[in-house]
Amino acid sequence: MKKITFLFVSILFISLASFSQSTANYNIVFESFWETPTGDPLHGISTIPLPNNPHWSALSIATHKTANTILMMGAPASAGIESIAETGSTSAFQSEVTANPDADQFAIGSGLGSAQGTITKNIQISKDYPFVSLATMIAPSPDWFVAVNSENLRSGNDAVNNGWKTTYTIDVFPYDAGTENGNGYSGTNPDTSPQGVITSLENVEPFDGLNSNMSHRIGTVTFNYIDSTLSTETINTIDNVKVFPNPTKGDITISNIQGIELSSIKVFNVLGRLVKQIEVKKGLSKINNNLANLNKGIYLLNLKAIDGSSKSQKLVIN
Repeated sequence: MKKITFLFVSILFISLASFSQSTANYNIVFESFWETPTGDPLHGISTIPLPNNPHWSALSIATHKTANTILMMGAPASAGIESIAETGSTSAFQSEVTANPDADQFAIGSGLGSAQGTITKNIQISKDYPFVSLATMIAPSPDWFVAVNSENLRSGNDAVNNGWKTTYTIDVFPYDAGTENGNGYSGTNPDTSPQGVITSLENVEPFDGLNSNMSHRIGTVTFNYIDSTLSTETINTIDNVKVFPNPTKGDITISNIQGIELSSIKVFNVLGRLVKQIEVKKGLSKINNNLANLNKGIYLLNLKAIDGSSKSQKLVIN
């Protein structure tokens, strides 16, 4: 009986599971091919001359948990994407990302003061937020921009690079944000009313090149894998929950539970038998309970959250 009791107590105290968490470093490189076929026979796509001062706005990058939560093609542009596409301003988009519970971080790369060239930005990405979306304005233009929507950098093979994709390159194409009229390189145009949706300008004037049978990319984005880390972390969403006083004469307070969805609070004796289950209510910052009906002795208090995390601790009743 003593061995069984010891085993049960040990299991209850090992209440916090471990899992592998990974982060990766990437250099994100946007390379622009924006030019006329005359100026660049290999890459040139613009069938009209480039404007004065052709350039690209700062590269705005967001990492997020699920696809299509930052940007979605075929849907109306958010105020942040509209601002990037029309003026190159990044502040509204940054505010959107910061306020989005699905997003992890906003990063910004430098702009590009010429039609062709590269923008490079280093970012660290968490396994929990593996999607990358980015945008930069084709400037000047009505509301044209280049974007990548929800690129997943996880490979699904944890045996290589801790599950991160090795270096690879994707083609990128111009988009119309659907917010401003105009078909030339002009930054002064009337608003589109009603607002349209984000549409591809691939092989659409002026980005249709000389050969209409080809897909004319305006550039590439390369995700350069640098390194990654794999660490064992604790699922510990309820680690900050406090139980006091302990020892107690019967009254206890369970505090710091705001924001934690508890599914159960149970009290076990040292034989592993459930002797008390405390009612759980949502929206409380603390729970007060009286255990004076229990005999004096040592107990185990187990708290479990809806996400599966749990916490157990010794509780002494005097």
